[in-house]
Amino acid sequence: MSDDTKNKQGHHGMDVTALRRSGTGHALEREDLNDDPIIQFEDWFRYACETVPLDPNAVTLSTVDRSMRPSSRTVLLKSFDERGFVFYTNYESKKAVHIDNNPNVSLLFFWSEAARQVKIRGKAEKIPTSESLAYFLSRPRGSQIGAWVSAQSSVISSRSLLESKFQEIKQKFRDRDISLPSFWGGYRVVPEEIEFWQGRRDRLHDRFQFTKQDDGSWKIERLAP
Repeated sequence: MSDDTKNKQGHHGMDVTALRRSGTGHALEREDLNDDPIIQFEDWFRYACETVPLDPNAVTLSTVDRSMRPSSRTVLLKSFDERGFVFYTNYESKKAVHIDNNPNVSLLFFWSEAARQVKIRGKAEKIPTSESLAYFLSRPRGSQIGAWVSAQSSVISSRSLLESKFQEIKQKFRDRDISLPSFWGGYRVVPEEIEFWQGRRDRLHDRFQFTKQDDGSWKIERLAP
């Protein structure tokens, strides 16, 4: 049997080895970095907001289950400061169950247009209900209803169930403000490591890792690409 015949009858896929681009980002030197990684992140995030056409705040969140199997999904960063990075979710979702069992998580921002990545490792913790409420009230009414409707990550038989539940909740809160669901709120990822990656030509990328020290300061090291 020829190799072509084997390919037709066997595995399916495509060879993507030829897909590459030479990183054309700006140089990143130690003197370019702020000693505070949160301030450095803010600088890069502002630049991403100017150069990334859609969802510069989209970030890949990775968690592990009880069997230490990793799982990743995209969430939206909603705020950040010196305390950490905040996103919102259903507290009964798979990601929340994972976090409750093992709070060690990773966040990865990839801004292709800028040839930049930021990787954050740390522990996720629930934010105060007052903070979740403040954000919830700022959401469009449809998004508020959506938080009530979906038992996130659970198996459903059809989309019509969601749409029916949406109308039910919409009717329930027809003449009043929508209250914050007890099963919905925010997590803050408190960073322990933050890495800034700048794509460069010939795969000689610039990488700097900030590691939180016991005294609260940050150790800064250049990493090989």
